[in-house]
Amino acid sequence: MGVSVVLVVAPLLLAVLGPLVPYDARPGLPYSPEGSLGTDGLGRDVFGLLLVGGRTALGMAFGAVVLAYVVGGLIGLVAASTRHRWLDEGLMRPLDVLLPLPSLLVISVVAVGWQASAVAITVAVAMVNVPTVARLVRAAALDAASGPVVEALRMQRESWFTIQVGYIGRSVLGPVAADLGTRITLAVFLVASVNFLGLGLSPTAPDWAVSVSRNREGLLLQPWSVLAPAILLVSFTLGFNLLADRLVHRSLVVA
Repeated sequence: MGVSVVLVVAPLLLAVLGPLVPYDARPGLPYSPEGSLGTDGLGRDVFGLLLVGGRTALGMAFGAVVLAYVVGGLIGLVAASTRHRWLDEGLMRPLDVLLPLPSLLVISVVAVGWQASAVAITVAVAMVNVPTVARLVRAAALDAASGPVVEALRMQRESWFTIQVGYIGRSVLGPVAADLGTRITLAVFLVASVNFLGLGLSPTAPDWAVSVSRNREGLLLQPWSVLAPAILLVSFTLGFNLLADRLVHRSLVVA
């Protein structure tokens, strides 16, 4: 648990608090050893880029996961609890059509259409995750939604919010928690992949994935310009997966 927490917290703290650090990043020669970790291909201080690059690298991924759970979770809850088969079919069938589409291809098309737009990439990553989230939530909520407790709450004229979120929503917390580690890791991978391929943010953006892509040709000249942001991305995804696995295993043992 300790190692996984360190692997997650270190890049996360750097992403959140890095932009607030008063660091004087003076420009220098391209791929020079000057500064804490040298400079990149544009002569910018690598450590200074690390301080500000995590906000987009991890921020877009977290935003996409939150949006995917809000949209997909709502669709799944409504589909599981509705008494009308046509509404269930109408909500889930369009998502089943979108499910086989290659995620990276869809996000790349959106990124090309809205070049260098962090919002567009975030929304695209969220939308490709909505079908799986909706299916997960619907499957997890079916038993609770069709149980006697929900019928009793309806007879007591409880509000829709109380029934859906207060009771049925709590029944899906376990599966959602188990899925969260994989979902965030996948979102980080998709965001980083689009930026690495040059289809996302501007090539001069300080984003960690963009830095890896832009400086890979100078790996032998200045390895830290590539290794430092790559290590942070790998550390976060690996640590989050390990942490999620440990937490799920512990919850199953307790149950």
